[in-house]
Amino acid sequence: MKKIFLVVSLLALAAACANQPIENKNMTSNANTGKEMKSMAAPSEADIIAKEKASWEAFKKKDADAFGKLMTADYVEVLDTGVMNKADSIAGMKDFDLADVTWSDWKMTPIDKDAVLLTYKATVKAKYKGEDVPSGPYYEASAYVNRNGDWQAIYYQETLSAKMPPQPPGEKKPAASPTGASAKPAETGADPIADEKIVWDLFKAKNYDGFAAVLAPEFVETEAYAVYDKAGSVKAARDFDASQYDLSDWKSLAFDDDAKLVTYTITLKGPKPEKEYHATIWINRGGKWVGLYHHGTPAAAATGAAKPETKKM
Repeated sequence: MKKIFLVVSLLALAAACANQPIENKNMTSNANTGKEMKSMAAPSEADIIAKEKASWEAFKKKDADAFGKLMTADYVEVLDTGVMNKADSIAGMKDFDLADVTWSDWKMTPIDKDAVLLTYKATVKAKYKGEDVPSGPYYEASAYVNRNGDWQAIYYQETLSAKMPPQPPGEKKPAASPTGASAKPAETGADPIADEKIVWDLFKAKNYDGFAAVLAPEFVETEAYAVYDKAGSVKAARDFDASQYDLSDWKSLAFDDDAKLVTYTITLKGPKPEKEYHATIWINRGGKWVGLYHHGTPAAAATGAAKPETKKM
């Protein structure tokens, strides 16, 4: 896959379908109350990992019913072929034969009381329409939400890991002008898509302090070439010329009232356009919307068969 850029912008997403907190409807019954409270308890990392592994197993067996029950109705996934919905994911099983998969580096990050993020690596042995697919490793991310007491996957994304290509001789990086201490950070609000556009404006203005101000302290960015923490992402932004890219295909999804996802396409301008598909999880932290997680996936080459994703299509 070709390099598009070293850092991705934050994305934001408009509230499309907010999930209401689960309410205990039988306050007079101690037994029922206990049952409701149990269903609302935050899951452990082991619980979410078990669900994720069950999803892989259902995909491997081509068990559409079991696979579908693990996802929300508004589930989305981001692959090197674009943004898919639940029906696309289930339909993709028919051409994909997963023989084996191994996982590593599991990590669950709380999003809010009704949502969590799971990140990990996967290495596979698989075929698509009879042809071998790259074994990986792949960077994987899944978000789970509490829907009526049941924790289901609402978002999935994968990116095949790749080595950083060497910079062509003589190619200069964009100048990184330091931002003055008096620069006012961008004010994010209830429209996360507008927030994402603010971030791109910050990149173009080389306002890296402002960029840092709209990231949560635990922010993580996953790209084909590296995984960055907040400091690493801000540093990498200095090597990125935002003016060279067009943004399109904006879509958004609400996990709940305080956590949202946005997806969109980034296209390199010029005679040989290159694309990447990106997603960011935004969260309401004390009344301010900040980026928690960003994931970029380079688009499959236009020529030749596109590599399907290894788990969900």
